[in-house]
Amino acid sequence: MGSLPSGRVTISKPFSHCGVDYAGPVNLKEGKRRNARICKAYISIFVCFATKAVHIELVSDLTSDAFLATLRRFISRKGRPVNIYSDNGTTFVSANKQIKELYDFVASEQVQTNVKDFLRDQETSWSFIPPNAPHFGGLWEAAVKSAKYHLSRIVGQAHLTFEEMTTVLCEIEAILNSRPLTQLSNDPNDLTPLTPGHFLVGTLLNSIPSPDLTDVSENRLTRWQLVQQLQQHFWRRWSTEYLSSLQERSKWKKNLGAALEPGRLVLIKQQGLAPLQWLLGRIQEVRPDSDGISRSAVVKTAKGMFIRPITKLAILPIDQ
Repeated sequence: MGSLPSGRVTISKPFSHCGVDYAGPVNLKEGKRRNARICKAYISIFVCFATKAVHIELVSDLTSDAFLATLRRFISRKGRPVNIYSDNGTTFVSANKQIKELYDFVASEQVQTNVKDFLRDQETSWSFIPPNAPHFGGLWEAAVKSAKYHLSRIVGQAHLTFEEMTTVLCEIEAILNSRPLTQLSNDPNDLTPLTPGHFLVGTLLNSIPSPDLTDVSENRLTRWQLVQQLQQHFWRRWSTEYLSSLQERSKWKKNLGAALEPGRLVLIKQQGLAPLQWLLGRIQEVRPDSDGISRSAVVKTAKGMFIRPITKLAILPIDQ
């Protein structure tokens, strides 16, 4: 395996080295009137190389002015980056006309010239990965792959206003930045994980308490309750998929409990958790069956000791 890029391993402030990816289009309403016109917008996703933090912006249209405004907002909120990397438009071959339109815009010479002129004034370099080499952007693609998948299905056809969509994206950004990366300390009584949010605000990110609206009919919700429901739908789907992605899939004969030594901090699969709430625990004991294969473990959580099957436990990504 080759050496990691310097931006991945050098200590730097968040988003000094980042990748940018795109999603969309999403359909927006131009007002709250019932007969308001529907227009298209796009989502720009920035991923920090060092901290895996995510920053999401809503782009009103496919013009260089709109995209430069997005870059200005990003720099104003997260600071001036040293290097920005993005996909080359020719990397993507898609039969979807709308997706092709998006990446044709990114690859156009005029847009690249305008963006590079702007970033040259900011002393920031913008690099496009080589054509036909999507693996060059594996870091940011992996970070936002499942998020983009659920974004397009949950908010793509919701027909929100620009303000409502911006609120949903900010809440989704907080969800992505709340994901545990590794343990914060070796103290056996400390169940606090290190998250991308620690690098941004210095502590765990929290959400505003709200009632569970996931199963409420849409026609019974106000506009802002609909925004909360979309956030909760995203959390339920994405968190489940994220936990599953952390679990190694192998033949049933393999002893998965071998990696769960006592003292290790793990994520526990638990249904019904509120957004940004992750259930963590420390392994106290791994219980082998008569055939020597461990299928359950004793886990210490903030609420006490519990026995959980190995299939409900996931090792934190940086500890794997």
